[in-house]
Amino acid sequence: MKTRPALLTAAAVALALGLTACGSGSGADSGTADDGGTLVVGATAVPAGEVLTHIKDHLAADAGLSLEIREFTDYVVPNTALQEGSLDANLYQNKPYLDDFNQAKGTDLVPVADAYLPPMGVYSKQVEDVGALPDGATVAVPNDTTNEGRALRLLAAEGVITLKDGAGTDASPADITANPKNLTIKELEPAQLPRSLDDVDAAVINNNFAQDAGLSPAKDAILLESAKDNPYANILAVKRGDEDDPRVAKLVKLLASAEVKKFIEDTYQGSVLPVTTG
Repeated sequence: MKTRPALLTAAAVALALGLTACGSGSGADSGTADDGGTLVVGATAVPAGEVLTHIKDHLAADAGLSLEIREFTDYVVPNTALQEGSLDANLYQNKPYLDDFNQAKGTDLVPVADAYLPPMGVYSKQVEDVGALPDGATVAVPNDTTNEGRALRLLAAEGVITLKDGAGTDASPADITANPKNLTIKELEPAQLPRSLDDVDAAVINNNFAQDAGLSPAKDAILLESAKDNPYANILAVKRGDEDDPRVAKLVKLLASAEVKKFIEDTYQGSVLPVTTG
């Protein structure tokens, strides 16, 4: 028969082992210490959340990956959460945006894979063609540096405005050198842009927020980005130092798979474009 001290010691050891098991991994279902536990990925709902949910429901188990998806409605918190460690990865942004975020916020996040291209589009309840915008029209654009530059470059590619030579992904209204329609550029939070359509002549809207609002980029946009030589593919990002996490490697492989490419093509019908061949 064990003495009371021996029983206490055994209980303490059992408790310590239990706490160790519960502490492995950052997700609620932590798995084993060998596989690193559940991979917690932050995402906006559409298309990132839907793509990840398809992977979780149909592909992850066979790949030996436990996946938890946390959805966000803005572009800032998923990166701060990744930097602070409550996420293991995120999927929602392009590399120019990530580079600008790192510089502005002092974060140290890195891309590990391109996932898909969500083309930005111009939407309007007033006109059916960008060229039909009236003189003095108001066009709403995202107010963050990278997406605003992307929106202005899209308008410039159509000849609606002209940007100064060398204006890059961080182009701003100050870089407009010609504005023949005397457009007023209205800067808004990206998530507010779909709701602005009743109040402006047109809005340049990020793909995920357009789809969240029930808009079809392929059908409803009066101007849509081309996939050719497009630098704005959405990326899977991690905190620097986690690039070789085996769980991340499994997710990267799944994102590049033929099954995910087919899901994107079938689900979005040209509103989101795969960037891998699987």
